Amino acid sequence: MIQNYFKIAWRNLLKRKFYSLVMIFGLSVGMTFTFLIMSYVWGEMRVNGDLRNADNQYIVRSKWKNPDMGIDMATLGPLGATLKADYPGLVANFYRYDGITVAVSKNDKHFREEVQTGDSTLLAMYGFPLLHGDAKTALNRSNSVAITEEKALKYFGRTDVLGETLTLHNFIGGKQEFQVTAVLKTLGNNSVNNLLPKPVEIFIPLSSLDGRKGAEDNWDFPYMITYIELQNGITPKDLQKPVAQTLATHGSANTKANLEVYLTPLKEYYLDANNGLVRKMIYTLSGVTLFILLMAIVNFVNISIGKSSSRLKEIGVRKVLGSQKIQLVGQFLAESVILALIAMLLSILFYEISRGAFSDILGKPLPSSLVLFPYSLVMPLFCALIIGLMAGIYPAFILSGISSIDSMKGKLKSIRENVLLRRGLVASQFVIALFVFAGAVVIAKQVDYFFDENLGYNKESLVSIAVPRDWTPEGLAKMEAIRDQLSQLKEVSNVSLSYEIPNGNNGGHTGLYKSGQDSTQAIHTQFVSTDEKYADTYQIKILAGKFFNAKQGAFQANRIVLNQTAAKALGFANPQDAVGQQVRVHNVPGILTIDGVSADFNFASMHQVIKPLGFFHVKEGNAFRFLTFRLNPSNLGESMAVIENKWRELMPDAPFEYAFMDDTLQKLYQSEMQLKKASQIATTLSVVIVLLGVLGMVSLNVARRTRELGIRKVLGASEIGIIMLFLKEFLLVMALAMLISFPLAFLTMKRWLETYAYRIQVGWEPFALVGTGFCLIIIILVCLQTTKAALMNPVKSLRSE
Repeated sequence: MIQNYFKIAWRNLLKRKFYSLVMIFGLSVGMTFTFLIMSYVWGEMRVNGDLRNADNQYIVRSKWKNPDMGIDMATLGPLGATLKADYPGLVANFYRYDGITVAVSKNDKHFREEVQTGDSTLLAMYGFPLLHGDAKTALNRSNSVAITEEKALKYFGRTDVLGETLTLHNFIGGKQEFQVTAVLKTLGNNSVNNLLPKPVEIFIPLSSLDGRKGAEDNWDFPYMITYIELQNGITPKDLQKPVAQTLATHGSANTKANLEVYLTPLKEYYLDANNGLVRKMIYTLSGVTLFILLMAIVNFVNISIGKSSSRLKEIGVRKVLGSQKIQLVGQFLAESVILALIAMLLSILFYEISRGAFSDILGKPLPSSLVLFPYSLVMPLFCALIIGLMAGIYPAFILSGISSIDSMKGKLKSIRENVLLRRGLVASQFVIALFVFAGAVVIAKQVDYFFDENLGYNKESLVSIAVPRDWTPEGLAKMEAIRDQLSQLKEVSNVSLSYEIPNGNNGGHTGLYKSGQDSTQAIHTQFVSTDEKYADTYQIKILAGKFFNAKQGAFQANRIVLNQTAAKALGFANPQDAVGQQVRVHNVPGILTIDGVSADFNFASMHQVIKPLGFFHVKEGNAFRFLTFRLNPSNLGESMAVIENKWRELMPDAPFEYAFMDDTLQKLYQSEMQLKKASQIATTLSVVIVLLGVLGMVSLNVARRTRELGIRKVLGASEIGIIMLFLKEFLLVMALAMLISFPLAFLTMKRWLETYAYRIQVGWEPFALVGTGFCLIIIILVCLQTTKAALMNPVKSLRSE
């Protein structure tokens, strides 16, 4: 019986090739997008799940009364080790690290790498798989280094490299040799080595690099990323009192008054970090996927019901010959399941074709269907069966429920031809498509706003390059000399040496207050360390005073430059009033004199309002990380080649890795860029599915109403009138869909934009653009489909009467 169902179903599909192709292609598009998003969601949900004892692994986080006093993902340097030592019955293990960026060399290979300088417990605690080495002892010696197999191939060309050495440049101008004691297999995405913006694949012991020591013993160092593994049966609540007692014993008065420490399971941290960014992305993409899949199913249902008139006599004959309703339902469900299975096979092919491009959009690798086997076969098959049943069950019951008499007469009066139902289904498609379309336009406008809005500095022709770190007075003097030599190149307008650039990685925060004022009234201010050429290089406007000794004179100690927001926060009515005034900064000895006041500029992302900011001269602390170049208008490629040649001459063993400011900003808004691209793809898919549905519906309507059109033409109807007969139905549905979708899109986008301190204002223009564009597409498609019928000779359509 079942075999007969599928045999007849296959014949019916071949008999109606055009409509079968429309339904198959529509379903395959929806299913492909579904499989792509399911693969992405599956990967995101598995992050941290493969770590050893994953259920007991936690990250120690900090909640400061003033968020500028520290960062959420880090805590005090010694806290993890102290908890393990004092409460071994609660804490099974711990791992801490300080994330640094250093130059790494092997012979003539020089690269700037992200490095974790952390505890020796790393490999054994998380069970990272090793190709070579002993996880328990690999990081015990101070000059040991563990690297991934990718780094081994990068520096040595092979993976069996135990005993080989790498040279790391330290922070006092020297170089240190580290011996490879472990080679790790490729690490999956996790919140240990991939917590910061760039993944880490080189690991060395804490305080093993000169110039970067002692943080693990400093209770005033709040930037130590710390993980702990709890004993079986122990919960974060059991650790609350021990943590409070530890802070009360070792923390400073400022720390006790402002810090609250809490634990988050590593399994949840990845999803909930950055205000739940990943979880929101998963929910958003899953919701869009569900809508697109529903649109594909609606197409199927609509076309199935629409072409039902051609099946009525078949149904009547079957009923007269004794077919039961359940048999008819089985027949129609078999057809829908076959369609879904064919669409599934196509979608797997489309998945492989589009997987690479989609991975680039999401910034995450999507595994091939072979890697996911057997899930890549079982899940699509299950989805195809479910979708086939969902898509076919309504048409099956509607058609099988028509009386034998109506079926034999070819009438659908008993269900009033389901006009309202079909219009409702088309309207739901239009609502979804218009909502996604309008959302994509607003998202694109906001992302463009990030790059088009005046940031307070000129980002054009700005290039930043990380430099070797020698944080001694001699090292600073040497780097200033190199800066001056590079600035003499004719391709270069200005060069500045600084610790920070506007890449979202903020400088340190501390309190700033007027001299003579109570220190408890200090305003929390972000500080950056720059030379005197920074404002000229970035073309930051100076409102009053001067930017250190940029124009004339020698360096003067104990000077500070503030932005306009900081000056106002200190109570100065205008920038001129602040110049020459004296201020103090927490943890900085002595009195500082305000040298100048700059205009506000966006040092961080546009998620945040511009905050009080102060500039220290780089000579005050000798710490630096970047040279920033402003290039003269010319061929940028040739200019960079000239700079690289001079760089190699001045610093032959320093990596030359540069980034234009536009590229830096794109990384700052990476999530928004991904959302923009994903929304554009979702818009394209939803429009394609809608057009397929309209194409099928118009074709069916034309076929069913051929005789009616002939009669209308005989009675004097014009071609335009016949086209409008079909078009007005879709225009009415379009108007209804706009009334529903646009208010929903406006409210949703308004709420999304409120997460940004600086944002566009949503007016009527995006919705007018979307509505007009969508209407034009539908009008063109309907006109193309109905023009042939409108021009047909009525004799042909009435010949059979």
